Amino acid sequence: MADVLLTGVAGFLGSHFADALLADGHRVVGVDNMITGAARNLGHLSTEPRFTFVAHDINNGLEFAGPLDYVVNLASLASPVDYSEHPLETLMVGAFGSRHCLELAREKKAVYFFSSTSEVYGDPLVSPQPESYWGNVNPTGVRSCYDESKRFGEALTAAYGRAGLADVRIARIFNTFGPRMRTNDGRAVPNFIVQALNGEPMTVYGDGSQTRSFCYVDDLIDGLMLLLFSDVTTPINIGNPKEMTILEMARLIKKTTGSTSEIVFRPLPGDDPKQRRPDITQARQRLGYEPKWTLHEGLVKTIEFFSGK
Repeated sequence: MADVLLTGVAGFLGSHFADALLADGHRVVGVDNMITGAARNLGHLSTEPRFTFVAHDINNGLEFAGPLDYVVNLASLASPVDYSEHPLETLMVGAFGSRHCLELAREKKAVYFFSSTSEVYGDPLVSPQPESYWGNVNPTGVRSCYDESKRFGEALTAAYGRAGLADVRIARIFNTFGPRMRTNDGRAVPNFIVQALNGEPMTVYGDGSQTRSFCYVDDLIDGLMLLLFSDVTTPINIGNPKEMTILEMARLIKKTTGSTSEIVFRPLPGDDPKQRRPDITQARQRLGYEPKWTLHEGLVKTIEFFSGK
């Protein structure tokens, strides 16, 4: 049984990660300032004796009195809607928040786990994207607060690792969907599902030819767990390498929900990546990772969540 401190615990991925850690028999202290987290994501843990919640902003420092084996940092504003509304908070949590988490891991001699993102590759000129690709990122564009927050967080994590100050893990998370996403999340899958269920026009940005690789949340969490308890200290892509266009996803969700919504097109946001597909060779070879859920299975579960079933 390990003692784990998990930041961003009330978010979509954070709450699922907490569930997986608890199911594995560990103790979890969850930290969240609730800027985008939701209390309902943790409601089922209210009577779990191995789970403790602390309302706190890690940008203001991070202390913990007890022993810790792992510090897992998932604190971030990962949705375009959120980081566009809170760009400074997004940058600061990648910088000051990451530094405070790393210092706590150093003090406790704990493993430090940083949740990075496929956004470190920007609008990639290489596909699929391997961990060795340095990316094509606009450092001052509309997405830069999120991209550079994660790139700096990776650089800081790697520096602590090279200096021998912490035993580090870095996960580059690709597009993930599933239950507990918010209706106003702003990302493609929840947007399409909510619009389809409500009979509203399904909004596709650009011509819909841009691609993404969608991973169901259970598969993503499996990969994060494998990485956390491994000895791999270099960045690892975690996601599903099956690629599809945004327009294909909209049509699939429309068909799966049985919706009569029309698909409408709106201007493409700035710096929106034209292509996104992970090369998961490293995860397969070093972690034994392989996504198991089909896209249809994951969409059915997610649609059931949003429809209240």
